[in-house]
Amino acid sequence: MAQAPVRVLIVGASVAGLALARALRLAGLRPTVVEKLPPSVVAGAGIFLPGNAIRALRELGLDGPLRPLGAVIRHQRFLDSAGRQLCAVDLDQLWDGVGECRALPRADLHRVLLTGAGGEVRHDTEVCDLEVGDETTKVAFGDGSYAEYDLVVGADGRRSTVRQLAGLGGAAHPVGQIVYRSVVSGGPEITEWTGLLGQRAGIVVMPMGYGRLYCYADEALPAGSAPPADPLVRLRDLFGEYGHPVPAVLEAVEKVQVAVTDEVELSAWSRGNVVLVGDAAHATAPTLSQGAAMALEDALVLAEMVRTRSSIAEALAGYESRRRPRTQWVLDRTRDRDHTRDVSPALRDPLLRSRGSTIFQEHYRLLIDPV
Repeated sequence: MAQAPVRVLIVGASVAGLALARALRLAGLRPTVVEKLPPSVVAGAGIFLPGNAIRALRELGLDGPLRPLGAVIRHQRFLDSAGRQLCAVDLDQLWDGVGECRALPRADLHRVLLTGAGGEVRHDTEVCDLEVGDETTKVAFGDGSYAEYDLVVGADGRRSTVRQLAGLGGAAHPVGQIVYRSVVSGGPEITEWTGLLGQRAGIVVMPMGYGRLYCYADEALPAGSAPPADPLVRLRDLFGEYGHPVPAVLEAVEKVQVAVTDEVELSAWSRGNVVLVGDAAHATAPTLSQGAAMALEDALVLAEMVRTRSSIAEALAGYESRRRPRTQWVLDRTRDRDHTRDVSPALRDPLLRSRGSTIFQEHYRLLIDPV
């Protein structure tokens, strides 16, 4: 790109925004990062990073700071609701040559990314309006100030304000799923990713190091259903009759985060010099644990395009054409796996016992290759 400095605004300081800030800094740019939330709001619960997410963090030069954090996950065990094994996946084999899988507190990942991005985030700063021009975009902020940028990036999640202001799409679409997340201390000893599948509901528990467990659960409900008033009570009602190790985990749970899951599927990710990354562009249900991985990969590709293409327009076109097939694959495979919730355990469980490992590994086949 031309030698003149490129003025970049990144809206959102979660995984996508901070990863992009890091990638652009490595490319010699100094983006401005704004976040509407105050710095006191810390990311909660846990996160499972599959091998392609770790590869992306390695390319960002952040695998070193991540290495002491959380726990490496080497196997996934899928059980029925009574705790009987259905199938298992060897994650070291699946992601061989790509990266290990790791579970850790989401706040730990955020700190690594924030440090990698240079730690410069303008918190309590909301984008209120965009005036997209031929060469630049004028941005209005909540404090009444204005600024002009050569590139504006919406990294502000599945409920993206930038997406709406740029006319790239409206609200995300509920998929009929409610998810529950909790970090548990003092629970049973669990050394592997362990998931129990029931009728239209499932629960996963995995170690995060230092005696902590990350608990993730979901249930399928009609689209538009509201989250329960007391998620802890609902979690125990849903899974109280499940087999080992669920009862001991539920007994140790103290606090539960609950959310309605939705998707974002757009006909275009950019307009003028405004572009979307991460969940703002292509959010899915968290079934395949690919949200962070896709955001990290987006950051690498967009930064490469900005660095190597002759104009912002060419960079954004290259970014979208390169990323769309991969994110569409994740959306399609996520929907495939979620559709198994509608199959009765009497039909599903024998299939998983005979072919489950092959089926689940196939969901990641395209993601083994580099971005």
